Order: sequence, then structure tokens, then C-alpha cells
Amino acid sequence: MIPNFKSNGLLPDGIHWATLTEIKERLCFSEKRTELVAGLEKAILSLKKAGCETIYLDGSFSSSKEIPGDIDVCWELGNVDLDFLFVIEPVLFDFTLKRKAQKDKFGCEFFLTDDFAAPPDKTFIEFFQQDRDGSAKGIIGLKI
Repeated sequence: MIPNFKSNGLLPDGIHWATLTEIKERLCFSEKRTELVAGLEKAILSLKKAGCETIYLDGSFSSSKEIPGDIDVCWELGNVDLDFLFVIEPVLFDFTLKRKAQKDKFGCEFFLTDDFAAPPDKTFIEFFQQDRDGSAKGIIGLKI
């Protein structure tokens, strides 16, 4: 369940598990948000075909911001067939120009949960759960 945003516009600390339906109902409160989720759904199809079971959503999409720029997504490697995923969705491996191809195709940026973010002392799943000041914040978990 996705809780209410705190007064600072962020989710309370922790991973808040939701269904795609709940994400649409709670977070698609602007045309831009609806557009971003449509792109996310396309990426989910490819991730799921390749064996991905879990993704996490962050960025301004996981806040009360009415018009987020994109959705930051990290995904668990788990049972993913990387060779197959590369064949069906090579853009997920394109990190050039600040992941422009990913954003152009899906409106999202994709990172592996266990890869290291910058600064390199945190994995992306850890990095996603901190605001710019290093304070804890919440993200959304989705079983696909």
C-alpha cells in the first residue's frame, strides 16, 4: 500500500509494496504521470519476459510533485536472463548521454539494485532510499 506523502512531499521511510493498479490509482494524478506509467508498463513487459520479478520506483515520481521528469527504476537481477533481455530490450543497457535512450523510449531510467550508485558507497536500492541530504525516504516496490 502506498501511504500518504509526508509534509515534505516524500514517502515515509521504507519500501512500500503496491500493485500496478494501486500505483495508477494513487500516483497518476496528472497527465504526465499517466504518460510515464504507460512507458513503465512497456518496460515491465520486457523485464518480465526476461525473468525479472521485482522493481522499485523512485525519483520525483515517488513524490507529490505533479509533473515529474521521469521515473527512476531499479530492478533485481534474480532470475533474469541477461542475454535474452539484451536481445529484446537493448536500450535497458544503454547508459550513454545520461540514459537518454531509456528516457526517450520509456520515460524511465533503469538501474540494477545491486550496482553501485554515485557516490560508490551505496547500491542503487540503498541510494534510492535517501533524499539529497542523505535522510531516509520511502520508495515503491512492485512485484511484476
